[in-house]
Amino acid sequence: MTIVVDASVAVQWVLPESMSEFAGGLRSERLIAPALWLVEAANAIWKRHLRGEMSVDQARARLTELLNAPVASLPVEPYMPGALQLATELRHPVYDCLYLAVAIQHQTYVVTADRRFAELGRQTAVANRVRLLGESPTAPA
Repeated sequence: MTIVVDASVAVQWVLPESMSEFAGGLRSERLIAPALWLVEAANAIWKRHLRGEMSVDQARARLTELLNAPVASLPVEPYMPGALQLATELRHPVYDCLYLAVAIQHQTYVVTADRRFAELGRQTAVANRVRLLGESPTAPA
């Protein structure tokens, strides 16, 4: 089964966080994401560098790991109309809804470490399309 992952999951592959083990377990799945995932993940690495948590070389190394991650990056343009529609209906940011639009188009779900985003999966309109990392990530949608 194909699974959409967002940047909050990808970041945990290269930065140790509380759910990194669960995130690592997803790497054996068929993963897709809108190309935005890489920009968001790189930004998280940059923030860690700014806080003095890693050197520039360490940040570059982590970015290289992400560039080689097993995620098929999809162009965002085909999914933008759906993302905007979802954002207006769900009153949630377009960038998160972009992942959701990809999941809907591919008849699957998004795995995220973002609790606020995961709450969308409890709404009737998108029931079970957004799942919190660590909570049945490979169960059928």
